[in-house]
Amino acid sequence: GLNPQSNDQYPTVGRLQMDLMAMALTCDITRVSSLQWSTAQSGVRFSWLGHSDSHHSLSHEADNDPAKRTQLVQINHWYAEQFAYLLGKLAGQQELDGTLLDNTVVLWVNEQGNGQTHTKDQIPFVLAGNYAGKLRTGRWVQYEQRAHNDLYLTLLQLFGSDALTFGNAAVNGTTPS
Repeated sequence: GLNPQSNDQYPTVGRLQMDLMAMALTCDITRVSSLQWSTAQSGVRFSWLGHSDSHHSLSHEADNDPAKRTQLVQINHWYAEQFAYLLGKLAGQQELDGTLLDNTVVLWVNEQGNGQTHTKDQIPFVLAGNYAGKLRTGRWVQYEQRAHNDLYLTLLQLFGSDALTFGNAAVNGTTPS
């Protein structure tokens, strides 16, 4: 009886997707996975949070309407809870040398910095897991005037790639550290 296209089933379907992702990683069926909750033009209405407007429309109004901004913050908080759920699933899977989360890198990102203006800067990225000690965790860093491709390139290099660029070279103008 689960309709994956139903707006109100969005949290349930997302939870099931995270459970499947964690199980596939646990069973070593895959070593790479991704979960895209929605798109920049998300029509999802967060009815379980008491919202009637779509996420997309809220993102365009949040800069000028404090009530809409509050709803957008509630949505982002809900997504943070989902991220924490996934991390908890990975942390709960013991491996010989720690947990699955200890041996993994999980990236949470939004595709835009500001929904109203569609900016591609000031995009927050959250990394979790330390890839068997190769990442220093527990810190907040901020880079000015850096293309987000640099982060992706750094992750590729962390995983052993000798790539020197990632994506559109025109926006990947600096060398990652």
